[in-house]
Amino acid sequence: MLKGGVQLWLGATLTLVFLAAALLSFVWVPHDVEALSIADKLRPASATYLLGTDHFGRDILSMLMVGARTSIAVALVAVGIGMALGVPLGLLAAANRGSLTDEVVMRGNDLIFAFPSLVIAILITAVFGPSALNAILAIGIFNIPVFARVTRGGALSLWTLDWILAARVAGKGRVRISAEHILPNILNLLIVQGTIQFSLGILAEAALSYVGLGAQPPTPSWGRMLADAQTMIYTNPALAILPGLAIVIMVLGLNLMGDGLRDFFDPRVRRARG
Repeated sequence: MLKGGVQLWLGATLTLVFLAAALLSFVWVPHDVEALSIADKLRPASATYLLGTDHFGRDILSMLMVGARTSIAVALVAVGIGMALGVPLGLLAAANRGSLTDEVVMRGNDLIFAFPSLVIAILITAVFGPSALNAILAIGIFNIPVFARVTRGGALSLWTLDWILAARVAGKGRVRISAEHILPNILNLLIVQGTIQFSLGILAEAALSYVGLGAQPPTPSWGRMLADAQTMIYTNPALAILPGLAIVIMVLGLNLMGDGLRDFFDPRVRRARG
């Protein structure tokens, strides 16, 4: 098995490669991803088309770059929504452990957990129609209880400590203690969980786009590329293999980075190294 430091750097490197490609796609791509060229369809890799073209004559490398931008943006914003709403709810529940507030927050989390992100996306798109924005909402809503539970669990272990009791004796209220003392001391948990949810968000976005509930044409996405390639899996397997590999490598990089961050923040691992 890889050591924590190696996992962290390998995962960060793989992730940064895709982030760089996504950022570069804002200013430059080898070919216009919206330009169709039937005369150039299904061309093999060449100096002009480094990874070949699809059945519409679009450059696959350009589509992978823009698809990275779509997948990363959807997952990143969705995780941001989950953290922005889930963390305060988790802190609120922990600060009022055993109260009606705690019960309402946790039962609300259970209710959301009962509906996977794909089901939530279907419900949203049934009302508003399929789009990347609705995919963000579906994934973001599913992330809220995840961060709420992680935050509550980490916060509860701190509320019983002596220095938190000292802060209460000094006259600090629960909200102030949560903001000044609890939250900074569970940031490591949230960072690790955020990395994990980011990788799951990439998978969820690809799944939603694959079934037509995510980004809509002509915006490229890795899931949409897989869906378009499924009828040509035997005649031109590269059309499915390339976006599939992009998803696998991106998720692998994020998971390795998450494992590395977990080891980095774990005091037991640091003591063992020392």
